[in-house]
Parts: sequence; structure tokens; C-alpha cells
Amino acid sequence: MVAQLAWGQPTTTAPSLPSGTLGAVGSDTMAGLVLRWGEALTARHPEISLQFQAGGSASAPTALIAGTTRLGPMSRPMSDSEHQQFVDRYGYPPLELRVARDALVVVVHRHNPLEALTRQQVDAIFSTGLTCGADHAIRRWEELLEAQLWPYGQIALHGRNLASGTHGLFQQQALCSGQFRVDISEHPGSSAVVAAVGESPNAIGYAGYNHLSPMVKALRLTDQQGRDVAPTESSIQRGEYPLSRDLYLYVNLPPGESLPAAEQAFIELITSAEGQQIIRASGFVPLPPSDPNAQQPW
Repeated sequence: MVAQLAWGQPTTTAPSLPSGTLGAVGSDTMAGLVLRWGEALTARHPEISLQFQAGGSASAPTALIAGTTRLGPMSRPMSDSEHQQFVDRYGYPPLELRVARDALVVVVHRHNPLEALTRQQVDAIFSTGLTCGADHAIRRWEELLEAQLWPYGQIALHGRNLASGTHGLFQQQALCSGQFRVDISEHPGSSAVVAAVGESPNAIGYAGYNHLSPMVKALRLTDQQGRDVAPTESSIQRGEYPLSRDLYLYVNLPPGESLPAAEQAFIELITSAEGQQIIRASGFVPLPPSDPNAQQPW
């Protein structure tokens, strides 16, 4: 089991004054958020600077295990394999902090009249195996909309690349761990997915909630009770939107030890009111104060 620090739980403050350069490696989805936190940290403590390498969520466990960083932001939880490799290397688990809420959104061109999709329809569009229970693949727009409403024929798919936590989580939750179609166009960032879909009337894609733009429409998704739920701050925070997710910070902290002063100051900033304001300003959703670990799987 991964060691966890509950939201708002007091932590031991290191006696030394915060200073030095912090290194972090991980999620490109969280890059803007982490860098804003770093700027606020430097404003609080001018002797601290943050250097963040956005290599995708898959790069965080690798860097943590190699010892090249103490801090690994991830847009998905560590896999069992990644967790075990860390334990094998150090003899103790990584500290897992849930720091914000986010969601994966399915987007279409802004003028597309489609409003909502079921889980089976999403799987039938993006996957090869129909693992979620659809009885046939969906390849053309007239299978979803009347041709006179949206006469664009073949559906063009856009998504994230393999290193992205967004890719892995969408595969797990939206495709029931099935395989993506081979003709999906993969992009290194959610902003590129949104831009591609916004430029192509025949396109559909998935991206992070914080990358939504007026160029695209975010579709409602049908939950297990048959309700079509839109991705809004309240539905994501409460876990009602089917593809809601937590964002994480993994920390290499030996049991019984305190974090160095700079890392401690960074985590205190994240959990402060200022840190929560930065989450919202970055397009993400703060954790619910009453139940910070709530998450509703699709």
C-alpha cells in the first residue's frame, strides 16, 4: 500500500531555512500548474528555485527510482509495477499526495451537434476490442448523427502519446483496458489534441479538462445511473463526471525522516489557500475540502 498524507494533515517542519534548487520530473499535463507553484514558492522563499522536467507521467517513477529527483508529479496513480520497483530499490514505498482534481474530456469540433456519449460508444469509437460491451465499432459520423446534420463521413481520432498518464488512464477507464485503434493520431500534449480537433470537423479526441478552448465542445458522458453529466468544476470535484481523476505528487521520503526544508516548503505551499487558488487559476479543480480522497470510477 502506498503511504499517504491526508489533505491538510500537519507535517514536520525541518529546522533549516528553505533554500536551494528543487528538481521535479513528471506529468506534462501538470507542467503549467507545477511551474506556477514554483513561482509562488520563490516569491515566498527567494532562495528557492524550481526546475521541472515535463517528460510525461511515466517519467516520474523512473526518475524517482533512479534517485535523480525527490518529487514526481503524475496525472495518474503509480502502477503496481512502478510502485514495486520503487520499493525494491529503496525498501519503503513512495509518499503519495493527492494534490488536485482533473478530468479527461472527450471533445469534438465546436459546431458538431453531438451532445453526449455512453461509455460503450466511446469505447466503440476509440478501441479495437469493444471491451466495454458495445456490439459493433463506430467508424463514421452517420452512426452517431443524421448525415444531413453532420455530413463529414469517417471519424478522425486524436489522443495522447504512450508516455502520457492521460493516455493510460483513458485506456483503463474509457476503453475498459482495451486497445486503442492503430489509426489514432497521437500528440505529446492535450493542447495539441484540442487544436487538432478544433481545426477538423470530422475529428474527435480526448484531452485534459484544463486544456478546453472555444474551438471545441466537451461532450457529456453517461454515468452508471443513465445521467448525461457535463465536465464542470462541481461535477469533477464531487467525482460525478465519469472520467474525473486525481492529480498526484509522489515524494521519495524515507520513513521516520523529515523532508529537506525546500521540499517541505513546496508541499506547504501546495496545500495552502494560495496553492488552491493556483490550482483553479491553472484550469484544474481543487480537492473537495470535506472528502479530499473521493473518486468515482466510471
